[in-house]
Amino acid sequence: MDDATLVYDDDCGFCTWSADWIVERSDLDLVGFSDLSPELRERLPDDYEECAHLVTDEDVYSCGESVEQAVLRSEYADDVRPLYEFARHFEEYDDLRERAYRWVADNRDKFGMVVSKTPPARNDDD
Repeated sequence: MDDATLVYDDDCGFCTWSADWIVERSDLDLVGFSDLSPELRERLPDDYEECAHLVTDEDVYSCGESVEQAVLRSEYADDVRPLYEFARHFEEYDDLRERAYRWVADNRDKFGMVVSKTPPARNDDD
């Protein structure tokens, strides 16, 4: 498995819960927006705070594609890979994946009422 880092909004309880959930089921590293190194920040898009990102040595995946790639690097990869491979044959797939991601992101306050985790403490002295 390649080295990959999931970058997420660590100021959001639902985002923190979601990121922790996938990292517990994978070998991914986890970095919140508040802990970005200059090198990692430079690899992200200018509007990086709009969604999650999965950063590998070669690529940066953003928004819905970052979640897809994270799941494909998790313990569930063998189970979901056939579904992803089938779905990718449809030209609407990428749009549907991104629209689903955006809908969840736009409603994370509601999802956070169901599942949430206290965001990590920050050291504001840095």
